[in-house]
Amino acid sequence: MSTPLAVTAPRSAPVLHPQAWLRKRRVVVLGCTLLGVLLFAASYAFPYWEFKLVAPQYPKGLLLHISLTGITGDVSEIDILNHYIGMRTMSDAASLEKAMGGYLVTLAALSILVGLVAAGKRLGWLGLIPALGLPIGFILDVVYWMYTFGHTLHEDAPLHFEPFMPVIVGAGTIGQFHTTAYPTWGFWMSIAGALLVSVAVMMRKSICDACPSHAACGKHCTHLLVVVPKDAE
Repeated sequence: MSTPLAVTAPRSAPVLHPQAWLRKRRVVVLGCTLLGVLLFAASYAFPYWEFKLVAPQYPKGLLLHISLTGITGDVSEIDILNHYIGMRTMSDAASLEKAMGGYLVTLAALSILVGLVAAGKRLGWLGLIPALGLPIGFILDVVYWMYTFGHTLHEDAPLHFEPFMPVIVGAGTIGQFHTTAYPTWGFWMSIAGALLVSVAVMMRKSICDACPSHAACGKHCTHLLVVVPKDAE
């Protein structure tokens, strides 16, 4: 006679206690926040955008690298060419932005940290403003200066040239030059930082909703996010 098979009860999934759940989430939020801030800081050392101009007399092309610290690359050569159509020199562009670039990145990083760590549930979303503001603000600033330079040509220039707006993303044409423009390392690092901060903000909201101090929470977090409230232990 065969022996009946023993039936074993399935193992139940482990249940996280409130304290452990909050701590795990806080670690993830802090990790995303710090990594996002580090990416913003590192992006300051890399170009955000690149422009390439190719013409018969320049088969290898002329390059412009735009970063938070200014414009580098074949600036002198392009300034000489721009002189013939009455365009200002590159050094005239975004002088205030170049001078304030380092301060803006530092301010954005500190604002993100304060918004994600110290702000209460009412203001926890404020960390998104500097995180999204840096890459978006950079694009808007580039568009503004490109449009301004292309539409303020000197009338007494050696060559008459119709006002124009360079293509910011993709391929375009300026006179006999074929242009390409695209974002590069610094910009993508700032985008990655913004995505990490966005994840941190969304996860932080779930932490605030589960926190025993949720009802009494105001503009600042009395636990500074890193400490689990005693009520949750």
